[in-house]
Amino acid sequence: MEQLRQDRPNDIGKACRVLKISRSSLHYKSVKDDQSLISQLEQLAVDHPIEGFWKYYNRLRNRGEHVNHKRLHRIYKELKLTIRRKVKKRLPARVKEALEVPTSFTHTWSIDFMTDVLSNGKKFRSFNVIDDFNREVLFIEVDYSLKSSRVIWVLRHLINRYGKPDKIRMDNGPEFISKLTKAWSESMNIEFKYIQPGKPSQNAYVERFNRTYRAHVLDAYSFGSINEVREQTETWIEDYNNERPHDALGGQSPRMFRKMQQQSHVLSFASAKPLLHSAHVKTKEKVSL
Repeated sequence: MEQLRQDRPNDIGKACRVLKISRSSLHYKSVKDDQSLISQLEQLAVDHPIEGFWKYYNRLRNRGEHVNHKRLHRIYKELKLTIRRKVKKRLPARVKEALEVPTSFTHTWSIDFMTDVLSNGKKFRSFNVIDDFNREVLFIEVDYSLKSSRVIWVLRHLINRYGKPDKIRMDNGPEFISKLTKAWSESMNIEFKYIQPGKPSQNAYVERFNRTYRAHVLDAYSFGSINEVREQTETWIEDYNNERPHDALGGQSPRMFRKMQQQSHVLSFASAKPLLHSAHVKTKEKVSL
């Protein structure tokens, strides 16, 4: 087209009329520079290969990158970053017990165990603790053996750091139903909420978290030692709590969501104080009259 424009400029108009396009479209050059977004998307694809478009979009927004989702999706498709998703068969409908939604941080924790193997075939376990309010990872203890005494040690450590929860939700694993853990819960006045056997959906928050942890850490790397698992887990927890967008939290990270909720609570309390003060003044005026 450029050669035609130079050799036979009078034929450009005829060609445009035949093709029913504007001549100005031939001279138009986009002023948009997508290089910055391309670089960021490519880096996100390297750092988080199994996350999709909306996770990348929310990550960029949380970084302060104000970009239209349509523009980002166009670049996303041009880079061919679309991930394939396995289609699973739907299970028949089952009766589910309503899952309690906490209204504040450190109200209800969920705990569970996971098992995996190192590259040498040796098994190890992880003890996962999350807060149901904002899905924040409170701790993941990784070792070859995790007994009831170790569970209590981790929970004591978390109580000293975050405060005592009202409830802790768990399944019926032997570490959770032992006499030692039951005696400890009674002494601490913490209610242990045991789910019904064969009903993992009643512990849905930590079960969903386990799936994410397995996909991003346990299944993503081949570990040669238990220390490698611990180091990679710590790195991933830092990203999960502070950077990774969570769908159930409106695209915010767990700690970002907690901070926003705490700020809104403080603002609502501050706005209520003048109302209380004015009501007190009116009451005093009535008494004086």
